[in-house]
Amino acid sequence: MSGGVRPAGRTAVPVLMYHAVSATPSPAARQLSVSPRAFTRQLALLAAHGCTPLTTAALATAWRTGRPLPARPVLITFDDGYEGVHRHALPALAAHGFAATLFVTTGWLRGPYGTGGAPDTMLDWHQVRQLAAAGVEIGGHSHRHPRLDDLDDARLRQEVLRCKDIVAEETGGAPESFAYPYGYSSRRVRRAVRGLGFRQALAVGNALADREQGPYALRRLTIRRDTRPEEFARIIEGRGLVRAYARDRMLTKGYAVLRRTRQAGRRCV
Repeated sequence: MSGGVRPAGRTAVPVLMYHAVSATPSPAARQLSVSPRAFTRQLALLAAHGCTPLTTAALATAWRTGRPLPARPVLITFDDGYEGVHRHALPALAAHGFAATLFVTTGWLRGPYGTGGAPDTMLDWHQVRQLAAAGVEIGGHSHRHPRLDDLDDARLRQEVLRCKDIVAEETGGAPESFAYPYGYSSRRVRRAVRGLGFRQALAVGNALADREQGPYALRRLTIRRDTRPEEFARIIEGRGLVRAYARDRMLTKGYAVLRRTRQAGRRCV
């Protein structure tokens, strides 16, 4: 990409999906974690490539209104709400002046709404408020982290609305952005998320995000513990994505078949 400002409608954007940032993650969180050292190096690579990190809300607003995007826009997103986002990621983001979005599973965070079941040490609400005060966008990621497309309408609404209400109560502002747990959604799930007041939502897909995907199905790129520096550089440039995520796409297709089978079974009952 060349320097300067790019028209908002013609830019595909890498949306990076992180989870835990930890030197010693739990076994359950390890695969989708990165070490603090690797995360710091990845931010340095973004800076060296001239990337401009945006929040999810800022990207969606630009695409919705037609406002131009900066050169080399990129999103840095975190799912679930691991404690290392505050301990390790926030200082590294602040050092570069980078924006980011954190999608919290409200029932997993430490505090009065905890439901148990979190895969590792999670943030508390004081830390979430500190992240918000530092400019990190706080989005929703459901209350208990279920596969939303497996829920009936009432439970789906409860999961999304409970998460939204808690974030609003604890941060003083209703979240605008949502990320689907496990990246799974359906037309019914997307309608519910939109109907409950979220203005945009992220899936996974392991492809670049594009305006044509629509504001409720924007794709992201998974960053893992074994993502090497040279692979990370290719990912943020949008090169070699089919090869890098071949295994992920096979698993996604497999789940899509299983999901359709489940849904057909429910209709036949």
